[in-house]
Amino acid sequence: MLKIENQLGSITVSKEYLVKLIGATVTDCFGVVGMSSDAKQDFIGFISGDKDKIDKGVSIKKSKDFFSISLHIIVRYGTNINAITDSIKHKVKYVIENETGFTPDRIDVYIDGMQNP
Repeated sequence: MLKIENQLGSITVSKEYLVKLIGATVTDCFGVVGMSSDAKQDFIGFISGDKDKIDKGVSIKKSKDFFSISLHIIVRYGTNINAITDSIKHKVKYVIENETGFTPDRIDVYIDGMQNP
């Protein structure tokens, strides 16, 4: 659970909701073929039989004063990687701020692979 305090009260958002929101936002971006997962997510997907989850490749870290997001993606071959990563960062930040009120301190985008169209 992620929690924010302000003068009107507190806002609590589940981590699962935030991960799914981010995953859906990233996969809608131009040039993104899919999400890539780490070894832990691969193992969980193998065990559960759910290999194509939208939330794979999304990692959220929250400390007392810091909120960061790491994204692992696969892009379409021939697209401008700088443009894709900048677009993803701006769109994810906008969607999170608009939907939850949270402002991420850092968004890291890792390109784990390329695919031909």
